[in-house]
Amino acid sequence: MFEAGALFGFTGTTMASLMFFWSMYRQFVPYQLRDYLEKCFYKMFGLVSTSVHIKFTEYTEDKGLKKSQAYDLIRNYLSSKSTARAQRLKANESKNSKSLVLSLDDHEAVEDVFQGVKVVWSLSVWKSDNQADSSERKYLTLSFHNRYREMITTTYLDHVLREGKEIGLKNRERKLYTNNSSQDYSAWREGRWSNVPFDHPATFETLAMDLEKKEGIKKDLIKFTKGKDYYRKVGKPWKRGYLLFGPPGTGKSTMISAMANFLEYDVYDLELTTVKDNSELKKLMLDTKGKSIVVIEDIDCSLDLTGQRKKKKEEDEDEEDEEKKAEKLLKRERSERESKVTLSGLLNAIDGLWSACSGEKIIVFTTNYLDKLDPALIRRGRMDNHIEMSYCRFEAFKVLAKNYLEIESHDLYGEIKRLVEETDMSPADVAENLMPKSDEDDADICLRRLVKSLEEEKEKARKLAEEEKKKKAERDARRKKKKAEEEHKKKKETEENGDVFRDNGNLI
Repeated sequence: MFEAGALFGFTGTTMASLMFFWSMYRQFVPYQLRDYLEKCFYKMFGLVSTSVHIKFTEYTEDKGLKKSQAYDLIRNYLSSKSTARAQRLKANESKNSKSLVLSLDDHEAVEDVFQGVKVVWSLSVWKSDNQADSSERKYLTLSFHNRYREMITTTYLDHVLREGKEIGLKNRERKLYTNNSSQDYSAWREGRWSNVPFDHPATFETLAMDLEKKEGIKKDLIKFTKGKDYYRKVGKPWKRGYLLFGPPGTGKSTMISAMANFLEYDVYDLELTTVKDNSELKKLMLDTKGKSIVVIEDIDCSLDLTGQRKKKKEEDEDEEDEEKKAEKLLKRERSERESKVTLSGLLNAIDGLWSACSGEKIIVFTTNYLDKLDPALIRRGRMDNHIEMSYCRFEAFKVLAKNYLEIESHDLYGEIKRLVEETDMSPADVAENLMPKSDEDDADICLRRLVKSLEEEKEKARKLAEEEKKKKAERDARRKKKKAEEEHKKKKETEENGDVFRDNGNLI
């Protein structure tokens, strides 16, 4: 019993002495000398040790200002390992994550096993002794046996970084980005893109569209996400273009949101009118990340991208002077405020050499007027999939009825089927009629309101067709009259020229 007490006493005295000398060493020995001595110790220890240690710092060595991407990916990878195996964990709320993040606590270690090889990850914190610099730096250390050096440095580290990237993408909070104007310095200095959380509820299940067409789009998107090796094999950048065209209110923006939610991609809403020139557009595209959808909505209105080609001559040559003046004034104001982005610059940004700088990217154009776009802009290879967003037909109506009224059949379905096939009404207008306006509105009231609106729209379309037919007849009559007047005038001028010729002959 005495021997045990003496042993504990000796151990305590020794530990106290060591701690005293260690504190004196840290306090009075200059840190430059300490650094040199510690390097010598580690070098001597390495001659007899069979372990290898790899250090990953939180910040890069470039002035320590840039966060290390490898450090973040490794931290993502270790988050799952730490939750299951570590004794001490740290809980954080990350602004880029949609849930609470559990990670390895400071000065804690966790084991990992890869292909039967055990490795140890440890998180350390270094604090400067310099009173002028109170910052702290974290670093992760990977330790393993020397005989597995080649396997760890080649296969295992690639596995960790790849898994860490996938975990980060899965846990991240998806964003909706918009480009900052270069004219606004306060916004531009914060970066080329501003963002908010993307939380649009649209899905393919709630999208008012023919079921077969929706399934085709979903299959195309899935094929694209799995096509990294295929695109590389055929020599194409890993990107795909979608052109959504159709009348207003047919669900083009909703389709983009459904695509983003289906793929779990970020969305970049690119406003071309705020882009200064082609060079700035190129930099904006380079700042976009993979697993994203780059959207240019209403591209026919964004810039005069068709002005470099010969435009189709308008049929109506008899517009009133006031309408011509208003149109010219609008064009002048538009040209004054529009950017210097050209059609060539846009084509190079989305499909040139620079487009291959980042992969897994979808580019979407939307337009209400397909015939206004330059063919070079929407050809296959740039806009690979052309999707027409048409007026609401019966299959799309059934989706809307289920969404808004939670019904799948009704006595009025037969009449509605006949009307929606005969009448052009957008899904947005149909949805507005189906939406209950009060607590008293049931499915029957909403459907009867829709039937009434469809009948009114059908009658309105009939009257517009008659008016257009009448106007066309009047235009044709004016053209014939004008043509006859021009022929009469030409004939009269010919006769007068003949009379002058005869008179001159008589004079000679």
